[in-house]
Amino acid sequence: MPPDTLRVRPMADTDATRWDAFVTACPEATFFHRAGWRRVIEEGLHHRTHFLLAERGSDIEGILPLAQVRSRLFGHALISLPCCVYGGVAAATEEARRALTAEACALADRLGVDALELRNPVRREESWPCKDLYVTFRKEISSDPDENMKAIPRKQRAMVRKGIDAGLQSRQHDDVDTFFQIYAESVRNLGTPVFPRRYFRLLRATFGADCEISVIEHQGQAIAAVMSFYFRDEVLPYYGGSRPVARGLKGNDFMYWDLMRRAAARGVRIFDYGRSKQGSGSFSFKKNWGFVPEPLYYEYHLVKAREVPEVNPNNPKYRYFIEAWKRLPLPVANTLGPLLARNLG
Repeated sequence: MPPDTLRVRPMADTDATRWDAFVTACPEATFFHRAGWRRVIEEGLHHRTHFLLAERGSDIEGILPLAQVRSRLFGHALISLPCCVYGGVAAATEEARRALTAEACALADRLGVDALELRNPVRREESWPCKDLYVTFRKEISSDPDENMKAIPRKQRAMVRKGIDAGLQSRQHDDVDTFFQIYAESVRNLGTPVFPRRYFRLLRATFGADCEISVIEHQGQAIAAVMSFYFRDEVLPYYGGSRPVARGLKGNDFMYWDLMRRAAARGVRIFDYGRSKQGSGSFSFKKNWGFVPEPLYYEYHLVKAREVPEVNPNNPKYRYFIEAWKRLPLPVANTLGPLLARNLG
């Protein structure tokens, strides 16, 4: 093949370092484009991955991480990327973007999935069906903690100060088990199945210092916890939860303020509060912090499906399941949850 020809091929194990170097340098790429997600998704969730790269000679011009999710309950999809807020093609050239998108569509057709789903932070494929259910919340923060505190609207700032006055403390460590216990209880109370414990262990092992666990304590008792990702000059609090006692102590408010304060001190300038469904409780919580919602564009190439899949809690057919899940004993929810959560995408 001539050296100036662009070719698309699967990522090999030996490509991981070059792949991540491209991700770091490409403005479009996100934490969720990193090569380590292949291991996390394959070993943690047991999904087959298809990580594609476009290269010209020895230079990578674009990447597209994909994973195949097959479920009798929730359908069969090729997604970039399941369990991730952002995805889609990250490219340095338009030719690479077109080539990767075309190969993803061809792969979806060959696999016979219901749909190919690309989770783009901006609109890419104007002719594709698009889901506008989700928004993200991102905001620039200051190196001065006082400025960040003043930027929080007054009522929400009062909640943070109540947490401080309650004597809440945070500590950061490798204790995945404590995090999992708190997170699993929190999502059960919301009617959501929990991911497998091994998934969180793999996140911590794969991304190392870029995957931080912070536990909030009151009088020596763990009441809240968050797993956050660091990428370039951004921090993303991604998996967070709390016990019922945290509500009166304003544990969640203190937890996110503490993360913002510590991240700013280490040079982080973007606080990415992450995805929320429009009109949800987390949507309102993030708006109360002074963050402005930004639309996310989940775009679909339909293969077998006739319409955009609706695998989310807003789908009425899941309503009774959610209410029943909230009442499950925690040990039962933690046993059954991973069998379901891995397929939710």
